[in-house]
Amino acid sequence: MYKIFIDGSAGTTGLRIRERLADRKELELLILPEESRKDTAARREMLNKSDISFLCLPDQAAKEAVSLITNPDTVVIDTSTAHRVAEDWIYGMPELTGLREQIKSSTRIANPGCHASGFIALVRPLVELGIISAVSTLSCFSLTGYSGGGKKMIAEYEEENRSPLLDAPRIYALGQAHKHLPEMAKLCGLDKEPVFSPIVAPYYSGMEVSVTLTREMISCTLDDIKTAYQDYYKSGLIRYDDSTEGGFISASAFSGRDDMVVAAFGSDERITLVSRFDNLGKGASGAAIQNMNIRLGLDEAAGLVL
Repeated sequence: MYKIFIDGSAGTTGLRIRERLADRKELELLILPEESRKDTAARREMLNKSDISFLCLPDQAAKEAVSLITNPDTVVIDTSTAHRVAEDWIYGMPELTGLREQIKSSTRIANPGCHASGFIALVRPLVELGIISAVSTLSCFSLTGYSGGGKKMIAEYEEENRSPLLDAPRIYALGQAHKHLPEMAKLCGLDKEPVFSPIVAPYYSGMEVSVTLTREMISCTLDDIKTAYQDYYKSGLIRYDDSTEGGFISASAFSGRDDMVVAAFGSDERITLVSRFDNLGKGASGAAIQNMNIRLGLDEAAGLVL
């Protein structure tokens, strides 16, 4: 039986991981009592005792947690931003070329960011295939449910007498310095970070990431892009699906799920690339569990909602 520890199990990502793993018979969850949750010595013991430790912590706390580990066999899956572009960490998106095999043997796995997952899933295959140039300056819009902001934002949106300003979508990270930008550029092989507009909207969970292209930016047709996605995503939890809901595509369609779909819409002149998934699923906890499953040699979809 594999021993699993979640450091930061009280946050939204940690709670979802714990919920998904609760009934897994092949796993033993190592749980600290509430009074020891922030005790360094107790955390150190659990981190070193575990086969897999999920870090669901702020960046600095995640770095501190890694420093507490002396057991060379403990596998760390860090859901924070702290290690996503670090050279000695493997990026935990197994659908990308070559990464599944690296995840199978790594002890340091950086879980992707939610917005970044949707962008990378759309752009990385097209850069690999030479359809989009690495020197391109791309624009990306990303809609997310308010659960992506953690417990504080959830409480704000679910307050009975909340501000009426929260009843409409809100753009944020206006200074173009969002923490996901470095991984978005690096994992896609882009020379420049995209122009990125994340938007939080008044629904609990679900994410819809879009990237727009024009004929001048690509070296193929819309149908070529559709075929490229279908060929690229043949295994894992990402697939091509351009079905709509009566001509609309809802950002909450994959709420509660752990998979992702990508699609391309438009014409050969103007194309919109779209990925849809749950910001708490394939954008966080679901991806972390998928990486755990792969690392342990289990069915990568075990325990997930698809």
